[in-house]
Amino acid sequence: MSVTENQMFDDLKKPGLLTQIGVRDWAWFALLTVTLFFALALYSALMDGYEVGILIGVAALVAFVGWYWKSSVSFAISVGVFSVFSLWLYGDSLAAGEQNFFLKFLLASQSAFAWMGALFFIATAAYFIGLIANSEFALKTASALTWIASGFGFVGLMVRWRESYLFNPEYGHIPVSNLYEVFIMFCIITGLMYLYYEERYKNKNMGGFVLLVISAAVGFIFWYESRGAADIKPLVPALQSYWMKIHVPANFVGYGAFAMSAMLAIAYLLKDKFSQNKVIARLPQLQVIDDIMYKAIALGFAFFTIATILGAMWAAEAWGGYWSWDPKETWALIVWLNYAAWLHMRLTKGWRGAPMAWWSLIGLFVTLFAFLGVNMFLSGLHSYGEL
Repeated sequence: MSVTENQMFDDLKKPGLLTQIGVRDWAWFALLTVTLFFALALYSALMDGYEVGILIGVAALVAFVGWYWKSSVSFAISVGVFSVFSLWLYGDSLAAGEQNFFLKFLLASQSAFAWMGALFFIATAAYFIGLIANSEFALKTASALTWIASGFGFVGLMVRWRESYLFNPEYGHIPVSNLYEVFIMFCIITGLMYLYYEERYKNKNMGGFVLLVISAAVGFIFWYESRGAADIKPLVPALQSYWMKIHVPANFVGYGAFAMSAMLAIAYLLKDKFSQNKVIARLPQLQVIDDIMYKAIALGFAFFTIATILGAMWAAEAWGGYWSWDPKETWALIVWLNYAAWLHMRLTKGWRGAPMAWWSLIGLFVTLFAFLGVNMFLSGLHSYGEL
């Protein structure tokens, strides 16, 4: 059952977030606060003031998300528990990754990423089976698998962070520094964003479309891994900065949101063209798909704007100038202008429907070139992400 347009407007009349915070929410805030102080007690000596600020900001953001999206609390706790368990199993020896059963087959970063990819593939198939067969069981299974796959990916990134220090303390870095790592982040972010909208609109029938782009990314990850991309390597000097810890994640919230909107655009166009088909008719109402596309692009645009500003500040520190018309910067601007125009036409001209869906779909190819094509075909200051 999907959310109707009237129900969407009714949501605007609900009380504000602060008035809905209960005991469980304050308990979640208290848990994060204790965790934050514990982390600072252990690692503050290794951080500068900027990194401490980033850690506090992340804790505040996670607390807010947990208040706003209750399901994310269980997810975050599970990721935290399994990550800490994995780090405990490793101890101070990277060799434990080959000797301990749980690490070797489940929780070492490469094992966790393998499970993530396999589960995303299965979830994609399950979503389409659920849509075609009108099976609520298959759809619920697909949704659960998407949660678990995202969890494996997140745990894998946390463990890889520790593995980089165990491999060589001089190599240690947050795992958002190359195409291999950011593709994994893309899968996780896109999966979690989809799960939020799935829960928000109470409709799982659009899941297969969104997970197609995640499965494509997983295929790239497996191929790229075969070329040695999973090897832990030292950071190039330009990436040895606290800016990377905030610029890259913000960028990939944008990329994930834009990709999700494009895949929903395919669902919209199919629903618009073949609404009488009994399978296609199970997709959410056109106005619901249109609304999710809009919200995804608005969210992605906000984060992409923040990431672009942060990137300019990082460039000023690393290379002495805010903007250099490097190919990556130029294509980032093209992406920004594309979605700025999309939002402008919707908000000021009232454009809706198929033209905006086609625009969103075409925007995916613009974004894909900025994300991947620049690294493949062009060179510049950002060439450290080449294939």
